[in-house]
Amino acid sequence: MIPNQLLDPKGKNMIAIYRSCINIFLTGFISSLALTSTVWAQATKPLKLIVPFPAGGTADVLPRLLAEKMRAQFPAGVLVENKAGAGGNIGADFVFKSDPDGSTLLASPPGPVAINHHLYKKLSFDPTRWQPITVMATVPNVLAVGPKVQAKNLTELIAYLKANPGKMSYASQGNGSTSHLTASMFMQLTGTELIHIPYKGTAPALVDLMAGTVDIFFDNLSSSMQFHQTGKIRIFAVADDQRSKALPQVPTFSEQKLSGMQAVTFFSVMAPPGTPATAMTTIYKSFSEALANPEIKQKFLEQGAEPRGWNPEQTAKFVKDESEKWQAVIKTTNVSLD
Repeated sequence: MIPNQLLDPKGKNMIAIYRSCINIFLTGFISSLALTSTVWAQATKPLKLIVPFPAGGTADVLPRLLAEKMRAQFPAGVLVENKAGAGGNIGADFVFKSDPDGSTLLASPPGPVAINHHLYKKLSFDPTRWQPITVMATVPNVLAVGPKVQAKNLTELIAYLKANPGKMSYASQGNGSTSHLTASMFMQLTGTELIHIPYKGTAPALVDLMAGTVDIFFDNLSSSMQFHQTGKIRIFAVADDQRSKALPQVPTFSEQKLSGMQAVTFFSVMAPPGTPATAMTTIYKSFSEALANPEIKQKFLEQGAEPRGWNPEQTAKFVKDESEKWQAVIKTTNVSLD
């Protein structure tokens, strides 16, 4: 028997209604707790942008430029910290296991976000579970040659490489880096063979390229541009669908009849799994506003970086597409790391 006080005048059961009200209350209460936790974290903790590579490179410079513009929105400050090693995996693991309250983010190029899980047999984090916030910028990769290379352009270089397989070397930022994979893509598309000389980062690779110790380097434009402009190296082609605004005189690969050479380095911001949507929205808005600043846009372009500021949905699709592209290159060229 249902007591009369739990029945309305028409005899309908009010228990289901009461239960529904309680469920709505509990859902709202839990949501408010998550919101309160997020707001508290953003008000009391500094926003940490973890760069999983050494200081000084483009991956480090771009978030530091943005941090200056974002500090006013985070009372406890915005910090950029470098946690380098293992192709970016050390810093990525740190962020992945951090509290998902929006206070610790990964500011990273493609490796720990879209590539490493195709290269390494085992990782301590799952790159497919990152919660994307935005892509700060993209920078095209370029084919740069050292002073000892006799070829005057891309066409002459490819002709020489085909006639002399295994005679020239190329530098990379390390095994599995974008420069390594871009070179693999180039050799696959052109049917050429180069000797791989891996380095620990961009700087030592560029030093040896300028010295003529290695012949070719598929570097990102930001790092190589200044040395091209001073004549210490020569950039033959840009691996993007359009010429770079920072170096408009250099043609793309496709303009030189080598289609399919699309290789950009992107610089993304990712949050740990489980980060509340409220935190994601707030953080994205901060990055978006900073990237829209004319001063920031100019500074990015001076770095050879195209400002983006894509929303989380656009970022997720872009990263997925990039991951699939590099997975195909890795599979075809049999690149693997322990």
